[in-house]
Amino acid sequence: MLGTLRALFGNEYDAEGYRSCSVTGLDVHRSVEEHVKLFGVTAVVALVVGGSFAFTVATTRWELIGLLEPGDFYTHLSLHAWNLLIFWMVFMEIAVLYVGGPMVLGRRLPLTALAKAGWAVMVAGAVGVNLSIWFTEAPEQAPLLTAYVPLPVSPWFYATAIVFLLGATVAALPFFAAVWKEKRGAATKTLPLVTFGAFVTGVIAVEAILGGIAAFAYALVWRVGLIESVEVGIYRQLYWIVGHGTQQINLLAMVTVWYFLTHVVGGAVVVSEKVSRSAFILYLFFINLGAAHHLLVDPGMSTGWRVWNTSYAFYGAAFASMIHAFAIPAGIEAGRRQRGLGGGLFGWLTSAPWRNPVFSSVVFSVILFGFLGGITGVVMGQMQVNMTWHNTLATVGHFHATVALGTTLTFMGLTLFVVKTMFRREFVSDRLASLVPYAYAGTMSVATLMLMYAGILYGVPRRTAEVVRNIPGTDFSLAAASPLFALFGVFALLAILSGILFVVATVGSLLFGADNSGGDLTDLHAEGGLTPDGGTSVHAVELRGTFVLCLVFMAAFVAAYVLNWYLLTQLWSIGA
Repeated sequence: MLGTLRALFGNEYDAEGYRSCSVTGLDVHRSVEEHVKLFGVTAVVALVVGGSFAFTVATTRWELIGLLEPGDFYTHLSLHAWNLLIFWMVFMEIAVLYVGGPMVLGRRLPLTALAKAGWAVMVAGAVGVNLSIWFTEAPEQAPLLTAYVPLPVSPWFYATAIVFLLGATVAALPFFAAVWKEKRGAATKTLPLVTFGAFVTGVIAVEAILGGIAAFAYALVWRVGLIESVEVGIYRQLYWIVGHGTQQINLLAMVTVWYFLTHVVGGAVVVSEKVSRSAFILYLFFINLGAAHHLLVDPGMSTGWRVWNTSYAFYGAAFASMIHAFAIPAGIEAGRRQRGLGGGLFGWLTSAPWRNPVFSSVVFSVILFGFLGGITGVVMGQMQVNMTWHNTLATVGHFHATVALGTTLTFMGLTLFVVKTMFRREFVSDRLASLVPYAYAGTMSVATLMLMYAGILYGVPRRTAEVVRNIPGTDFSLAAASPLFALFGVFALLAILSGILFVVATVGSLLFGADNSGGDLTDLHAEGGLTPDGGTSVHAVELRGTFVLCLVFMAAFVAAYVLNWYLLTQLWSIGA
């Protein structure tokens, strides 16, 4: 076993520690590969832990089974949320920084001791958070993701969460050092688009982490008795810097990977670097303002603040997402048309390498994030419509659309890419690997839609173990939502099974896949090579297919927006 692990973390390098990647065309240094592998493997472990609690949470919410009692449900829900929304994501995002920074730049990873120290501190913090949640006993409360004060959450939870955030900060420093070395003495030199996206991701990550440290430190000093009380409004504002900020890190890391992998395995080109960079800059200034929708019912916020953050400022981030929503498919269409791959309106898309699980993972992520996560995010971010969504399962459906269907699918594709190009292992089963994106995208989409419908149409509350039976102490019944929960339960379990298949494909390939060190990995190559050789300017390529897709997206957006305003008008008749 020890020999297998050494083989997995070793490749053949030249005297300076570099090797040429036949897929990306990049010169990759040993230090970069080793740390991408380290953080990636740890992320998959967190995915397994969080996924196991997804099973217990889903089978409790599906009241036909009703697996857990309410007290146990909150513990399992907390562990599910922290492992999948935080640990799986953040470990992968550090790997994305190392790929987007020193790997794309063709540099060594600087400050490798800090990278290892950051990893160790992150692992210690993650283990501590899991243990503090698992061993929570009354009168202390399981923290969920928010850990709102004045609920008596264990001080060990706050302390270990701070440790994790500090570790993530340390682990990100080598990336910033690599960018600084690239720009030192060449201030006018333009960073590659993927590196630029990773840099903006890192900046927003620092902002989110500082907010998290401030929030959890404030709660910690209260829990250990150094101060008598905390101001709930201040805590909530501080918390949502990290609570929503971590999801914005997910968004930017996901978009950065979209540009990288669609170029490498899909034959995409960048249609306009200036436009794509402008979208990243808009994210830098406006994306975290999306957290405002969590505070719209708080009494301390002025009307002006609510209107500004849910309209003018929010549109800056939405516009940036619209740019990327056009740029990614446009890049695929332009690149493939330049290579003469696929004619007609959608031949460039139907002829794409759909059996390549890296490609299909990313493209399904683009589609599902846009139609399910992006549209619902804009809708629920509006001040008035938010009232029909906020404390219902529709919100849970929204962030499963963004995090599970968006970021997780993308990171699955990136993980499979790393298995073949860095670990240098063939898939233990090509058919299994190709099946995973289809199975996960299809089943999780249905489960997510059922959550949205249950929340929007019936007002089913979130964060409760029993949601369909009568609410204790009242005669109010949500039994009409039972069919939706039956569909949710079945497809949630199928989505979990799809996640298990992903882990089997990944771990099985690492342990039993054939060594491909001597191959050129042509099955991952963009058809026709990384650079189109037709000589046609990208601006001379017709993007009519992408234009039609954008019209379809706009129609879906308008329909969802109008429908939600209509549903809001139905609430106004209550009590009339």
